[in-house]
Amino acid sequence: MVKEIEKTGLPVVHICTVVPISLTVGANRIVPAIAIPHPLGNPSLNGEDEKKLRRGIVEKALSALESEIDTQTVFES
Repeated sequence: MVKEIEKTGLPVVHICTVVPISLTVGANRIVPAIAIPHPLGNPSLNGEDEKKLRRGIVEKALSALESEIDTQTVFES
């Protein structure tokens, strides 16, 4: 789906837990997530720390949207 949306000219960030799969399917902007059952969080953290974790992932994704890229790029933390 990511590639189809990008064909329309809209940049897309794929937040994923398994980066090699995203690379295989051709996603261009990839932001690694935390874990398969909790991609954007960690229930073992207290509320404040989990909020910081989630905010960091979303901010990384927004930064990836703004980035000019020529090839598939993984935006690591």
